[in-house]
Amino acid sequence: MLLLKKILRRFKRILGITGATRISETSKVREQLLQYCVGDGLDLGYGGDPISESAICMDLPKKYAAYQSHPQHLHGDARDLHWFRDDVLDYVYSSHVLEDFEDTESVLKEWLRVVRPGGSVVLFLPDEQTYRKHCMSLGKPPNEHHIHEFFGPKYLWEIVEKLENAEVIHEAFPIGIYSFEMVIKKT
Repeated sequence: MLLLKKILRRFKRILGITGATRISETSKVREQLLQYCVGDGLDLGYGGDPISESAICMDLPKKYAAYQSHPQHLHGDARDLHWFRDDVLDYVYSSHVLEDFEDTESVLKEWLRVVRPGGSVVLFLPDEQTYRKHCMSLGKPPNEHHIHEFFGPKYLWEIVEKLENAEVIHEAFPIGIYSFEMVIKKT
């Protein structure tokens, strides 16, 4: 068995196949959420697997995760989309990123800023309490980057309800073991 693994690694190296073999969170919901990601859009924290082949792909200078080898167009922090004027994109998509920020509301406002009226912020996120229970059942620690103990659909709804230019047009929970979908339309 060890010899077979060595041969497989060498074969992958010869063919230039690199990266993780795990599947991305986006791949779990692409079929359901792609309908909201039409036109000119941005995939934040794409990890090598963008929601759409035409999405502008942005991640940290050193990617947090790497599932595939799709090119990265922008390197930066999702709290500051300075590359874009107001109201220029049809959508911003993000999977399992928003929960990593202390000031969720200001980050969401920044993402909405670059979306045209009628466009959407399309999110796939963990429900933190469900996620922590899942981690506990596996005997693994939860992701240390998750900031908010009670991050989930209710937490996000409370933020969106305070915004004057946004409304939730789609929500689904649970998706998979511990995640939820939310699509926020800019009005």
